[in-house]
Amino acid sequence: MTNRIKVERAILNLTQEDLANRISVSRQTITALDANKYEPSTVLALKIARVFSKPVEEIFFLEDKD
Repeated sequence: MTNRIKVERAILNLTQEDLANRISVSRQTITALDANKYEPSTVLALKIARVFSKPVEEIFFLEDKD
């Protein structure tokens, strides 16, 4: 799975720390998400989508290998 979290953060001018605080996770979690090294739980993906006011499918994308 890949994601657009880094791009969406830039659009809203949010730092990793800002997003982490909004969804109650560590900055390290956002770092891992930005690098596509961590696949979030459904609840976390929904929280992230809510911050960006977009459907989950516009932020997270399945790859062929998924």
